[in-house]
Amino acid sequence: MSLTHFDTKGAAHMVDVSDKAVTSRVATAEGHIIMAQETFDIIAEGRAKKGDVLSVARLAGIMGAKKTPDLIPLCHPLPVTKVAVELTLDPDLPGVRVEATVKTTGQTGVEMEALTAVSTAALTVYDMAKAVDKAMQIGGIRVTLKDGGKSGKYEA
Repeated sequence: MSLTHFDTKGAAHMVDVSDKAVTSRVATAEGHIIMAQETFDIIAEGRAKKGDVLSVARLAGIMGAKKTPDLIPLCHPLPVTKVAVELTLDPDLPGVRVEATVKTTGQTGVEMEALTAVSTAALTVYDMAKAVDKAMQIGGIRVTLKDGGKSGKYEA
């Protein structure tokens, strides 16, 4: 197996998907942000000075998915048909779990859009709570589901 984003000379290039079939595609990604218990309590109780952390992070995740080709140089602009971002408070971390599902009908998948949605949502949680907790850690970002297209279904 070879990397598709390099030509025969090793130069980066955008993959030509013009001969690929247009199919329904979906990808789901997940991640988390771990924080101090005090920070968790502030978010859970709605006491963050910048506002409703989870609602703003959800919107940021949706926007991130839609802006993926502006951020990742070799991503194709795709007609994103659905973006769902869920943020769940998890007292066991303590922190927030993030999951994003992105759908399209196109010639290439939406894994990067799902990953960008999760990353953007987690970064927004950090931004909104950094005044009280600069030591928060973002991690575990990965694709958990990819379906559609020639390569078929992948599930973590």
